[in-house]
Amino acid sequence: MGISAYLKEIARGAQGARALDRAQAADLLGQVLDGACTDLEIGAFCVAMRVKGETPQELAGFLDALHARLAMPPRADRPVVVLPSYNGARKLPVLTPLLALMLARKGLPVLVHGTPTENGRVTAPSVLARLGVQPQPATQALASGHVHFVATESLHPGLQALLDVRRAIGVRNSAHSLVKLMNPVDGPALVVGSYTHAEYLASMTATFELTGAHAMLLRGTEGEPVADARRTPRMDVFLNGAAQLVQEGRAGPLARLPTLPTQVDAASTAQYIVAVLAGVLPAPEPILLQVEHIVRACKAIEAKSDSSCLQRLSA
Repeated sequence: MGISAYLKEIARGAQGARALDRAQAADLLGQVLDGACTDLEIGAFCVAMRVKGETPQELAGFLDALHARLAMPPRADRPVVVLPSYNGARKLPVLTPLLALMLARKGLPVLVHGTPTENGRVTAPSVLARLGVQPQPATQALASGHVHFVATESLHPGLQALLDVRRAIGVRNSAHSLVKLMNPVDGPALVVGSYTHAEYLASMTATFELTGAHAMLLRGTEGEPVADARRTPRMDVFLNGAAQLVQEGRAGPLARLPTLPTQVDAASTAQYIVAVLAGVLPAPEPILLQVEHIVRACKAIEAKSDSSCLQRLSA
């Protein structure tokens, strides 16, 4: 029926807009992703949701539409750690690749997905490329003990196009929230979601709970899903949507600050990561803690999966 009926509900301003239910939200975003909307309709959708704000039901519906359309890597033999990397870094080195490689050393399959969304930032893919991790097709298998990078366009061109709307209208839209919530893997995964403002903490928490997700949520470094190397943030883990505080945030900087590169370019960041992995420089304590909590959560996911298998076999 087109999305005009939905626009009439969501585009009435911050006070007059009405929220969509989950099925309506799924239908709306499905039409956007499928290319069934004009540029004018897509712009209206993006601005309307920006003004209104997404409810957890709407985000869940958007995720339903997205998960039904993504090109996904096949199920891995262990839970996949999913690291959405869309912000990059401007002031600090982007250490998402360090987190990914440390997790791979623990024997986990790691999927980094993303695309640049802001100019003038150093991106995780540029650092990964210097470390020998090149983009791969979305449907290629994920191996335990390895880091894989998949560009957003490979996951779904329509999602990439929606992210690119920001360059035309100047403000973020719902796609920028969805990429930090979605599970782009055909099987068990732990999505490491990050937020920059308190309102996103509340909405992401409610969405992970509503969708029954396996996830970690923390205030990341400049929007990246990696703990700030200088201070330990609060970390929550969700298993089947049930939240548990696993790490209290620590006020103020660490007693002993890590040695970080003075430049934030891709080459300096990659050199720093190599030095940390070689043991020449110590790994930042907050990232070590994050790795520990992620590994523990993935073991819990495996235990839940094994239990479910046993229940099915005994039924």
